[in-house]
Amino acid sequence: MRSCSRFATPAKWLKYSLSVACLSTGLLLTQAASATTVQFQTVLGDFEVNLFDKTTPKTVANFLAYVNANAYQNTIIHRSASKFVVQGGGYKYTGELPLVAIPQNAAVENEPVYSNLRGTIAMAKLSSGVNSATNQWFFNLSDNASNLDKQNGGFTAFGQVMGNGMDVVDAIAALNRFNVDIFQGFPLRNYSSSDHTANKPVTGDHLMLIENIVVLNADTDTAASLNPTKNTLINEKEKDDGGSGSMGLISLLMLSLLALGRKRLLNRK
Repeated sequence: MRSCSRFATPAKWLKYSLSVACLSTGLLLTQAASATTVQFQTVLGDFEVNLFDKTTPKTVANFLAYVNANAYQNTIIHRSASKFVVQGGGYKYTGELPLVAIPQNAAVENEPVYSNLRGTIAMAKLSSGVNSATNQWFFNLSDNASNLDKQNGGFTAFGQVMGNGMDVVDAIAALNRFNVDIFQGFPLRNYSSSDHTANKPVTGDHLMLIENIVVLNADTDTAASLNPTKNTLINEKEKDDGGSGSMGLISLLMLSLLALGRKRLLNRK
């Protein structure tokens, strides 16, 4: 892995073509679902996720389009929020910095069928658009139903982590986090607060890499026994109480990305 510039000049190792993305909105009832099985191969270990092919078909097809195109190979977890979510799918590491934004396909229609409970994977989207999810996804670290099942038309949970897979996700969530340029809660491995204060160079070895996401079994009946919890909160009115209610979480859920369209960050000195 090669060295990169210091956090003191983060713009030198970030480039992207972005739109502002956020997370927003879950629980009760169950319904059997079938699932394609995919494996997340990470630097902290591998884990499997079953996708809800038959009940969130458009979202699963969207996700698998990126998987089958190897778009998620050598990507990073770019956001971690304690007891809330870890998020990825937006940026690729090409062996040297700056990071590269993953090209986005057309946005997918929202399918808020299931609840955003711990262990589910869901799509991130724009705060201004219900049907705005593209390539970014997140894992729910806690039961986020009361927030994410209602916000912005509800967030589409389209799969769930299997077996002991959440041990790996929790290990990712336990990494030290830093605010770096457009990123807030940026997780780094083997990098301390004192390293950050001393402007120690960050290398690719510090990034929380998703080495690849691969399909283990494309049969949509690989997990017919799954019983994900239905989203029954989707029709409840969102509460706006000036910051403590679900709508107040919108600012927390924002990715803190600048709306620069296809522009690149300047290489400031």
